[in-house]
Amino acid sequence: MKKIYLLVFLSVLFHGQAQELTIPTFTQYLADNPFVISPAYAGIGDHVKIRANGLTQWVGVKNAPDMQSVVADARIANSTGIGIFMFNDQNGNTRQKGAKFSFAHHLIIDKHESQFLSFGLSYNMNFFRIATENFVGTDYAVTNDRSVINHNFDISFLYRIRSFYASITASNILNKEINFFGINEPSKLRNFQFYTGYVYKMAASKPIEIEPSAYVQYFANDQRTTTDLNLKVRFMDFQDYYWLGISYRFLNDQAAKPLNIGPMAGLKKSKFYFAYSYQLTTNEFMSFNSGTHMITIGLDVFQGISNCACTN
Repeated sequence: MKKIYLLVFLSVLFHGQAQELTIPTFTQYLADNPFVISPAYAGIGDHVKIRANGLTQWVGVKNAPDMQSVVADARIANSTGIGIFMFNDQNGNTRQKGAKFSFAHHLIIDKHESQFLSFGLSYNMNFFRIATENFVGTDYAVTNDRSVINHNFDISFLYRIRSFYASITASNILNKEINFFGINEPSKLRNFQFYTGYVYKMAASKPIEIEPSAYVQYFANDQRTTTDLNLKVRFMDFQDYYWLGISYRFLNDQAAKPLNIGPMAGLKKSKFYFAYSYQLTTNEFMSFNSGTHMITIGLDVFQGISNCACTN
């Protein structure tokens, strides 16, 4: 039993240390919203896309990580897009709030081949604090403020040709001063991300799309790397559709031992979007929680905001 409690503690501690490094990414980007992981996607689409995500990790564990976010992106010119990502993240006695403001520009390389190149830039503002009020009356009472505001930037590139796409993103490219909380603070905030996939379109009376994808993350501070292997199948009905999928996440030096694995499902009906994702933690900790749950609701509005071929 002590071994299990130690595992729970280390898992929460691991999330807490990563919390200030980057916003925890689970499967939000698979809910038809890759802008979450790459600002180069801002403004792709001939409409304004709005997504709200609610994620609860390790349901059944007290003070487990919990996050809410609202994301929106849109065109402001024929080949330029903007986006905003606002979030609220808490984990035990740590709290994090902030926003990303993004700009993207999309270039047409070959219109007939549907070949495009996009550049993205984000400014990040992050407010991080320790909930010192929870320590009042305990042996660990803290009387001074334990909060800090971080400012940083992301840069990204996205290449698309017909049904293939690949993006690379460098998040939090600036180092952070480490003299605020203590010497054990991470100073390298950089997180490199690579996302790629392909959409196979199957001819049928009601077209079906099969989309395998992969998402790789590299954390510069501890040189940890993870990979998501994903598969989505869309069942199309003109502009409406529903989809089913599965995601498999692992440390790159332990590919046969997944960190998380779970199904996903979603649908788009007219302007409205809904998706649900479930992830099961595949270690001894799984006996003490019912998994990680995420719900996404969204709106796609103002259709026809741009007629550029690169909106596809």
